[in-house]
Amino acid sequence: MMTYPRVPGLVSIVITNYNKADFLIDCLDGILRQTYPNWEIILVDDASTDDSLLQVEKWLQVNREQLADRTFMTVPLPRNIGYAGAVTTGFFLAAGEYIAAQDSDDISHHERLERQVSFLLGRPDIEVVGTNYEVFHHNLWEPRSRAGWIRYGEQIRKVYANGGHCVCHGTIMLRGKLFDRIGGHTRRIEGAEDYEFIAKALKAKPLNIANIPDVLYYYRSHPNQRSRKYFGKDRMKRNEK
Repeated sequence: MMTYPRVPGLVSIVITNYNKADFLIDCLDGILRQTYPNWEIILVDDASTDDSLLQVEKWLQVNREQLADRTFMTVPLPRNIGYAGAVTTGFFLAAGEYIAAQDSDDISHHERLERQVSFLLGRPDIEVVGTNYEVFHHNLWEPRSRAGWIRYGEQIRKVYANGGHCVCHGTIMLRGKLFDRIGGHTRRIEGAEDYEFIAKALKAKPLNIANIPDVLYYYRSHPNQRSRKYFGKDRMKRNEK
């Protein structure tokens, strides 16, 4: 497969969206506040039936001056292909040395990209880095609960070896060259595509994944979130502790 040189220092932020029009502005504003200056956005809309694309266009008009020197790519898929297909499409289009995942109903801490790039620069052995996160329901001013299922260091490999999961996919930043080597997400396990991708990355090179213990991501809990479709309310509550 022919690969093209990646842009040094550039973070390609891949936002996947399906019918999250009510939350998209908060998500995009969070990216605009990032302290790390060198980023592009690739927003893959998985054939939304709400006004998601209209909301994106309005946001682009309001912020056109701040985005004048940046790449913002909107990719409206002609039919719904599911999360795995949408995120892999975004990863494929990413030009950056680094690729950051972002769910369209969540918000990134303003130092997220800077902290993750700095971590990867200092740890050439690590190819994927996630962070801890807090759960909120309506806005970031309300009380939030910290995730208790994230693991660190050697524990990560042990958890996945036993079929567990301890890396929040929405928080990850990976080196683009890892995607070039192993590819993206598959659709073999519907609802667990994020787990399968992390497990595949671990197999490519053991111990190449880390988590930053600090909260650098805010996970929105709401009735229409994708996770509830597969894991239910009780599972989501356990993950939020």
